[in-house]
Amino acid sequence: MITHEASASSTGTPEVTDDLPWIEDGAKVAPKDARVLSRVFLNRLQDLEEGTREYQYVRNTLIEMNLSLVAFAARRFRNRGSGEMEDVIQVGTIGLIKAIDRFDLSREVEFTSFAIPYIVGEIKRFFRDTTWAVHVPRRLQELRVELARSKEVLGAALDRPPTVAELSAHLGLTEDEVIEGLVAANGYVAGSLDVPGSAEDSADGPTYADTLGDVDPALDLFEDLHALGPMLQKLDERERTIIEMRFGQEMTQAEIGRELNLSQMHISRLLTRTLGKLRVGLLPA
Repeated sequence: MITHEASASSTGTPEVTDDLPWIEDGAKVAPKDARVLSRVFLNRLQDLEEGTREYQYVRNTLIEMNLSLVAFAARRFRNRGSGEMEDVIQVGTIGLIKAIDRFDLSREVEFTSFAIPYIVGEIKRFFRDTTWAVHVPRRLQELRVELARSKEVLGAALDRPPTVAELSAHLGLTEDEVIEGLVAANGYVAGSLDVPGSAEDSADGPTYADTLGDVDPALDLFEDLHALGPMLQKLDERERTIIEMRFGQEMTQAEIGRELNLSQMHISRLLTRTLGKLRVGLLPA
């Protein structure tokens, strides 16, 4: 394991030795310098033990130095009109962290090219999950927009809300298709569970939330463990040992490597391969 010892200079600023500079604020590093330093820091990150002070310094500095990538990607979504830009930056940063954790220097790909798809993907997932309160097919999302425009046009012409038949004629759709679109539009905004349970109930009466039962989280855990048990038995002895040490004993990859006389990188590859087997087995056919 490579260690980084911090010492205080005459100005009181800590200095990281072992060929890594101490960067007080990675966000202030110029993008050109950040590209060069990121490769150095990413290379060192692969040799450090998770959870150590040195590992946290290198990982956090990588995040700070590359926040400009998040800002760059977020600008593409500034006119989406759903969610505050601060939220977009936050979820984009999650994508950046995933890219840092998964980047492999052996691929000979620039980190910038590797990270941007992760950042953009995380932001798109945010909009997908938050724009509609209930997920509906894309064709119905598009139909909602057409129905909203048609209701506005017909409402102005008729001086009243249009009927389903009138919307059907205006859009050239069947009445069933219009009804399906109107029902799906209800999933765009979720109503509050704190409203009265019925029109007759007063503000102090029971709400919809009062009528809902609680979900027992232990049921999901039981189902997962029940499905996982047979698959663990199919692993070979070394794979089961590594899984037990990593998740049962909560040992780090470096600690497992020392115990089994293997490198941390080898343990990482074995763990990734084993988890991949289990993940495939848990997915529905």
